[in-house]
Amino acid sequence: MNPASGPIERTAAAWLAHRDSSQWSPADQSAFDTWLAEDTAHRVAYLRLQAAWREAGRLKALGAGGDSGHVPERGVWLRSPYFHPPLQGRRRAERARGRARRISWAGAAAAAVLVLALGCGFWWWQGLGQTQRGAWLTPLGGQLVVHLADGSTATLGSDSALRAALTRHQRDLDLLRGEAFFEVAKDHSRPFVVHAGAYQVVAVGTRFDVRRDAGGMRVVVTRGVVRLQSARDPAQAPTELPAGSIAQIRGGHVSVQHVPLERVIQYLSWRDGYVVLHGTPLTEAVREFNRYNARKIVIADPSLDDLKVGGNFRLDNSDAFVRLVQEVFPVRAEARGDRIVLSRRGQRDSSR
Repeated sequence: MNPASGPIERTAAAWLAHRDSSQWSPADQSAFDTWLAEDTAHRVAYLRLQAAWREAGRLKALGAGGDSGHVPERGVWLRSPYFHPPLQGRRRAERARGRARRISWAGAAAAAVLVLALGCGFWWWQGLGQTQRGAWLTPLGGQLVVHLADGSTATLGSDSALRAALTRHQRDLDLLRGEAFFEVAKDHSRPFVVHAGAYQVVAVGTRFDVRRDAGGMRVVVTRGVVRLQSARDPAQAPTELPAGSIAQIRGGHVSVQHVPLERVIQYLSWRDGYVVLHGTPLTEAVREFNRYNARKIVIADPSLDDLKVGGNFRLDNSDAFVRLVQEVFPVRAEARGDRIVLSRRGQRDSSR
């Protein structure tokens, strides 16, 4: 254990012991939330000790999603255990910190020693296998920032699913569907590997975006270098992708283009709720909006697929996009329940 982390570990142990008692109050929760929000190291320390306590059979399903007292078995994928409370106002935060300092250390001392001992043993034992496991989901139109124990973060886009298993030797993540932007903490001894279907993206310390959908996969690199390689054919030469690279994978074929960084960053505008289109085929633009909205846009006439559209749009405002398309092109839009059907103006379509 890092000597500098000793006070943090002791504070985390006291919180854990107090929270597992019958004395927990709303004021305690407020003080605890403030302490967690002060530093990522606080969250990491608390989660370590919480896991150790659970291993010892002392914890009753803290944050496990119910009041039944059931503790999930080790090896079950859980939703993110990370809690990110909002920062409180200055006065409230100071009062909360004051209350945190007044926690009765005498009552928690024995528990703190036990939990610290178990925490060290747990992390050593887990170092031989899993040191962190997690699974995260986002709803349609949702977004989530996941803080991993190694200091990396993953920002999940709409309707996405991610799993992570960090070990002593490697950091493995599975993007099951959707999109995620990764900011990878540098660690040359543990490659950061994102698995996405038949391919995997390998990095050490960099920033990149991976999108996976039914049509294939896309990788966008904004910093550093990543390696794109086949997961099914290890003998296949990997593709090096430096910053400014956009790799598209369709039907097993990999195509790469290199563009200025300011253009690459526009591919990540979804994190701010926008999409930037530059001469984008209508069919691709529609696919982008459909990823974020329950009301789907349907192109009834295939001759409209390749119309080129441009502009900046809010992803949750597909109506504005449809209005622009009608103004610029000979397109007619008709609302039909949960669909907006696009057809060529002056023609009737057969999609009813």
